[in-house]
Amino acid sequence: MTKTELIEAVFEEADDLFKKEAQQVVDTALNIIMDYLGREAKKPEEDRDKVQIIGFGSFEVNNRAERKGRNPQTGEEIIIPERKVPVFRKGKTFKKAVEK
Repeated sequence: MTKTELIEAVFEEADDLFKKEAQQVVDTALNIIMDYLGREAKKPEEDRDKVQIIGFGSFEVNNRAERKGRNPQTGEEIIIPERKVPVFRKGKTFKKAVEK
């Protein structure tokens, strides 16, 4: 499902919304999650919060440790620096819906 298809599904499910309003709802929800996680990524790891949607899952920021890698063109060993990555963990209800 693409973002456009998600907007269309929200439009069809919500009787009182125009298509433009459905797009604003989806865009706003996604932007709020991204902005919040962006702010959390700037905090120390132990102080970070996550976005938790009960039954669906949670979004959070984790640190990916520094590691060794190889340059595929030269075969030279390189150090890949630590970085922050977004992570999604599925909720129980979501997991059950997919497993059916």
